Amino acid sequence: MNRKHLSLFGLKFHPFRPEVPLEALLPLPSVEAFCRRIELTVADGGFAMVTGDPGTGKSVALRLLANRLKAHPEFAVGAIDHPQSHVTDFYRELGECFQVSLPIHNRWVGFKGLRARWSEHIENTRTRPILIIDEAQEMNTKVMSELRILASKEFDSQSLLCVVFAGDARLPERFRHADLQPIGSRIRRRLHFDAAERDELLACLDHLLDAAGNPSLMTSELKTTLAEHSAGNYRIMTNLADELLAAAIERNQAQLDEKLYLEVFAPPAPKKAARKK
Repeated sequence: MNRKHLSLFGLKFHPFRPEVPLEALLPLPSVEAFCRRIELTVADGGFAMVTGDPGTGKSVALRLLANRLKAHPEFAVGAIDHPQSHVTDFYRELGECFQVSLPIHNRWVGFKGLRARWSEHIENTRTRPILIIDEAQEMNTKVMSELRILASKEFDSQSLLCVVFAGDARLPERFRHADLQPIGSRIRRRLHFDAAERDELLACLDHLLDAAGNPSLMTSELKTTLAEHSAGNYRIMTNLADELLAAAIERNQAQLDEKLYLEVFAPPAPKKAARKK
């Protein structure tokens, strides 16, 4: 959507795309509570986990969490962009996250270098560095085990790192496997997302439109229709709304309503069977 289209609808940004600004993200009470618990966990480290089906709110929660943590100048926050890495590449990415120069072919030196950096940070700030890993269900088992050993000290009595895993329903299942039970048993903070209720979806729509600058972009009837046809999934709802906004641009229609919804999403009429001669 270009500036001309934004101007047509009185919008400051596209409200139905993943890259909406932080002020457009609705902080659910459960997410706020989880963020507060993570802030407490940073003092002594450990593992936390965010789970839920795709589109139920994990990515929003992680964006809000990262932003909240980065607001504290004494916190060191890193995020893993490629969870599928094997151990050597994982060390490289950790080095970039925490500004540690690591040798390519010497994992032991990298192990010592990261632990030394984290220990120095703890000594100076009394807080643990934080590592956020999205799509953690994709992580290599050896990498997860390496991370557990890397983050523990003094025969597992001290933690050098606060790790937040996020993933779909496969993630808790992985932590039940014998190789990863040592991590699963150490997860102290948990946040799980189920399908959203209708009122939660409506509140999200209202918040998005209000933040974008046009609360009346949709009729109340259309908002209800979208909420009821989204299977409790925020992503499905915003994808439907995105499709309607594109259709409104084509029609030069300033407000989205149920009539537009029916025109865009109504099933095609069945074709009449050809008569036999």
